[in-house]
Amino acid sequence: MARATFTAGEAARALGISLDTLRRWDRQGRIQVERDSANRRVVPAAEVDRLRGSQPHPMSARNRLPGVVQSVKVDGILAQVELLVSEPVRVTAIITADAAAELGLARGVAATAIVKSTSIMVEG
Repeated sequence: MARATFTAGEAARALGISLDTLRRWDRQGRIQVERDSANRRVVPAAEVDRLRGSQPHPMSARNRLPGVVQSVKVDGILAQVELLVSEPVRVTAIITADAAAELGLARGVAATAIVKSTSIMVEG
């Protein structure tokens, strides 16, 4: 049976945002929350689904750079992934070798570089 509500922390993790962001969204009216008997925020599952939309891997990041994997160099537990996002722009990210394998990253595979703060993550 699907759950009806999430705690604020669970909802934030499901949405790929921080708890502070969830609280701010609540104050701004961007997310509808309820309060439990101890006055803690609880978020209806339907609200989490609404905010996730059609994103298969929701993440709070504005800068998504779709591209094509040019190379994957695995050395021990790390992998260096180079994406061509638009000629001549290339983005290189260091991720775990396990993540590269799990995402199925290989030359010619479509992937997205996600720039958040000073980190670049890779989404397959």
